[in-house]
Amino acid sequence: MSTKKGRKSAKSPESTLKRGGTVAVNRRATYDYDILDTVEAGLVLTGTEIKSIRTGKVDLRGAYARELKHELWLEGMHLAPYEQGNIHNHEPRRPRKLLLHRNQMDDLAVAVSQKGHTIVPLRLYIKGRVAKVLLGLAKGKRQYSKKDAIIARDLDLEAQRHMKEYR
Repeated sequence: MSTKKGRKSAKSPESTLKRGGTVAVNRRATYDYDILDTVEAGLVLTGTEIKSIRTGKVDLRGAYARELKHELWLEGMHLAPYEQGNIHNHEPRRPRKLLLHRNQMDDLAVAVSQKGHTIVPLRLYIKGRVAKVLLGLAKGKRQYSKKDAIIARDLDLEAQRHMKEYR
């Protein structure tokens, strides 16, 4: 899919990531948790890590943020090694420091101290030239809540199908 001058069209995934856009979404988080609040945070990355993010090789499943010495760290995010990297390539699951304002960090620390609350990454995206992560303050769902959500979604889909038939 290229134009006359050899450039990629605006709809190709590579050009979307270069212009800025969503790289990875943690859909499992919305299934396992009720999201109470969201906040945008920056990431401290090495050179090969941002290159790997731009190629879209990120997995947010199982990742979470925790406070350590008055700083927030993102743990459990898998960032595949950069294919064209050398011996100085990054480690895939290393903890990555999150960049937030002090008052945002303090608010999150107070909220996480409550029982059953955690901070999970919801989305990783490129904004301008930097990688950002959308963090969600989350409370774990019970098993019956998950089943209720599935049943409600199925009923909604069935109702939409019936409405479509009558049009």
